[in-house]
Amino acid sequence: MANRPLIRVPQMRAALAQPAPVGDFDRLAEFVKAHPRLLVLTGAGLSTRSGIPAYRDGDGRWLRRDPILYHEFMASALTRRRYWARSFFGWELMRQAQVNAAHVALARLEALERLSLLVTQNVDGLHQRAGSAKLVELHGRLSRVTCQSCGYRVERNQLQQRLIQLNPDWKPDVLGYNPDGDAELDASAYPGFRVADCERCGGPLKPDVVFFGESVPAERIAAVRTALAQSDAVLVLGSSLVVMSGFRIVRDAVSAGLPVAAVNHGRTRADELLRFKVDADCSSVLPRLVDGLSPTATT
Repeated sequence: MANRPLIRVPQMRAALAQPAPVGDFDRLAEFVKAHPRLLVLTGAGLSTRSGIPAYRDGDGRWLRRDPILYHEFMASALTRRRYWARSFFGWELMRQAQVNAAHVALARLEALERLSLLVTQNVDGLHQRAGSAKLVELHGRLSRVTCQSCGYRVERNQLQQRLIQLNPDWKPDVLGYNPDGDAELDASAYPGFRVADCERCGGPLKPDVVFFGESVPAERIAAVRTALAQSDAVLVLGSSLVVMSGFRIVRDAVSAGLPVAAVNHGRTRADELLRFKVDADCSSVLPRLVDGLSPTATT
């Protein structure tokens, strides 16, 4: 892969106009109570307590190697081999990840009818496993795989068994894990890996996630826009908002006159658009927040 072109991964702008005003738990609780129709947007920071790594550090810098771009995946069998070799190990990390207190708290928020929509940029499926139903998985979910030629769908666990059978003696060193379900491997490991193609037509398989350079499906964007029109505020949880699909939601909310607050470690791309930001761990803050909304909560 030495001749691969340079991939420009989205980074935080070097100088943001203004940092977001600093908020605390009490201000966050007041914000949520004052806005009962809340659209919540979550990112990788919500799943770190589940053992899934973050994409970026507190300054928005990318913490992993270059991702695979959509057009490269579709055009190159070598690129698909690289992806599935990394996914062979990364999927086990995702499969074993458990929901944390933040996922559970958001499912409770929905049960309390305080949620217009939960939108996640994560592909780990943990919101769904926690019981959230009013959910849009903006970038898809890793647990599903689709043939790009005939449309045949297969569960990722089923595909993993085929990959194990095809690669019984392939055991390279794993250098690290990434938040989108793949692992870091040395470049010398890829040539020994055998890829599983579609069992029906032999076409290339792709996980049902949005790669860099690929568009978010129009129906998901439409669902978010509909929910924004029915919401009275937006709460961002565990996202630096560097990727445009998430940032656009905040920008559209502000353009519509909706207040936006965030809970996130470090800066976000939208700091200058936020009413305030709480620098805290989502799994610590959210359960307390939802407890305060419970009908049995003391005043």
